[in-house]
Amino acid sequence: MDIVIPGAANLGLFVSAALLLLLIPGPAVLFIFARSIEQGRLAGFVSIAGIHAATLVHVFAAAVGLSAVLASSALAFSIVKYAGAAYLIWLGLRKLFGPAEITSVDVALPRHSHARLFRDGFIVNLLNPKTALFFLAFLPQFVEVSRGYVAMQIALLGFIFTALGLVTDGLYALAAGTAGNWLKRSRDFLRLERYVSGGLYIGLGVTAAFAGNGKK
Repeated sequence: MDIVIPGAANLGLFVSAALLLLLIPGPAVLFIFARSIEQGRLAGFVSIAGIHAATLVHVFAAAVGLSAVLASSALAFSIVKYAGAAYLIWLGLRKLFGPAEITSVDVALPRHSHARLFRDGFIVNLLNPKTALFFLAFLPQFVEVSRGYVAMQIALLGFIFTALGLVTDGLYALAAGTAGNWLKRSRDFLRLERYVSGGLYIGLGVTAAFAGNGKK
């Protein structure tokens, strides 16, 4: 079977959007900071591995579920796609106007074995409904239904997102020993993160809502 990927324009847009999302630190990144500072960079890397192992589970579930939706009805897939765009816009509005989600992690964390760190990262991300909803909303925006093999396209986009996440989170773990303490305590940074990430979510949602599959 041939490997089917979205077109170059969609793929480039996806990589750009994914990098912007991943480079904006959220609660998971601050947790990685805390672990790296408390137990060393290796502990941060192990936590990252657990988090993104669970990410792959969410990607697989999204690929299977969205492919099944398309198989039942192209209209249903379009409804899911636009519902996802609306969800991204809602995430952005909540980020801008809702209560702050990122809080200081400047507390002493218990020291755990690497196996425990991996397990904790995996379970926390696996059982996070926001992660599942994010992939169901985000990935379909870059799929080109006309190319076929929707599940393969979604899976490849998910793998790319995970690989980018391993790189960006790894860089944060490396930086934890130097910039981590400042980043956790910087109120100016947290305010900036709120507006940047909120605007990005809204922009993604609006772009997806007006672009449509195969027109990007």
